Amino acid sequence: MKTTASQRKIMVSADGPGLVSQAGGLLLLETLRVTGMDRELSAQLERWRPSRAIHDPGKVITDLALTLALGGDCLADVAMLRAQPEVFGLIASDPTVSRLIDRLAADPVRALRAIRAARAAARQRAWTLAGTHAPGADNELIPIDIDATIVIAHSDKQQATPTWKKTFGFHPMTVFADHGSGGGGEPLALLLRPGNAGSNTAADHITATRLALAQLPRHRRRQVLIRADSGGGTREFLSWLSRPGRRLSYSIGFTLTEEVQAAILALPAHAWTPAYDAKGKVRPGAWVAELTGMVTLDGWPKGMRLIVRKERPHPGAQLRFTDIDGHRFTCFVTNTKWGQLADLELRHRRRARCEDRIRAAKDTGLRNLPLHDFTQNQIWCEIVALACELLAWMQMLAFDGPARRYEPKRLRLRLFAVAARLVRGGRRLRLRIAASWPWAGQLITAITRLQALPAPT
Repeated sequence: MKTTASQRKIMVSADGPGLVSQAGGLLLLETLRVTGMDRELSAQLERWRPSRAIHDPGKVITDLALTLALGGDCLADVAMLRAQPEVFGLIASDPTVSRLIDRLAADPVRALRAIRAARAAARQRAWTLAGTHAPGADNELIPIDIDATIVIAHSDKQQATPTWKKTFGFHPMTVFADHGSGGGGEPLALLLRPGNAGSNTAADHITATRLALAQLPRHRRRQVLIRADSGGGTREFLSWLSRPGRRLSYSIGFTLTEEVQAAILALPAHAWTPAYDAKGKVRPGAWVAELTGMVTLDGWPKGMRLIVRKERPHPGAQLRFTDIDGHRFTCFVTNTKWGQLADLELRHRRRARCEDRIRAAKDTGLRNLPLHDFTQNQIWCEIVALACELLAWMQMLAFDGPARRYEPKRLRLRLFAVAARLVRGGRRLRLRIAASWPWAGQLITAITRLQALPAPT
């Protein structure tokens, strides 16, 4: 069947004046302004600015973070911003950007401390502006999720090694603050490690947790729930969390030992209570019970409770060695003394949202570490964290409803990638977005909301 519709030939030329691509990046620029991230980075990185230098190191780093948030994945992608100085300002050349990264990587301890200090100050400002949308504003515990992930290296890079998954690359430890079911989350720490680093290394868990807690506003640092999988269920890490005066709550996976399996088999039928699904409703085929007192926990922190979940594997699932009597069992430990077992287990299982945050980070520059030296890639990880935070704070401050849960790919498709025309008139700049763009109204409303917020003084 032949079509009768005529197709007109489209002529292409590169001579359109006043056109702006990635016009939705104005959302990120406004987020930088209201959180004061640009000012904080400029102040913290002043020592790395050469005499008579034109470009501010803080501006260069924020430009790289903007590039990653908009979809870039290497230093050279900053050219996307350089082509639009009316919107993004004066952008450094590729050699200038590379030299700054080299200078920061030559002094990694102070450089990382400076960038992290700027991030912490901007976070406090963002959470203050967010009001009731901010984590912990409801006086509930702020879930802090710890997890490691594999970042594959496709070329020889410093400290890239074989991983436990039989790949080659790095094994960073990530820490994210969960915004709950109504939002996404934001990175608190991206701790770069060699590919052969362990998943249950207590020292790395402690270091990552210290970095994460330092990122929180001071009045929120004891309003925290540390969540991790069984990789964090080591005696050393749990003892560190439970030290007197630290006042941290935790919910961490626990390995099923032979003693735990024997205790599970000894549980009477009436000890099991129904588990909840993700919506807090009773889930058929899943139960929870408490094993505290049935397992020897000498040497483990006092007040630690051991809780087990039993469920029928879904159809087609391959049974594990630890599956008993056709059921799948998972355990976790917590120091929370109140609440129903089903609620505690559901709270722990919600740490799986950390996987969504890791996927979003990999879509924002973490999928590939583009530099060779380990210290250079440490700086890159901080820029990735900055980009993810800009996205999270922008959503928290500018949106309501489902848009607060958009992942980077959807944000770029619907809001960032829109083209617009920049026009001048009445001593003002006006960005004219196509009226036919399906999400033009949502974009304009979000920008207007951010522009109404005051910048820090």
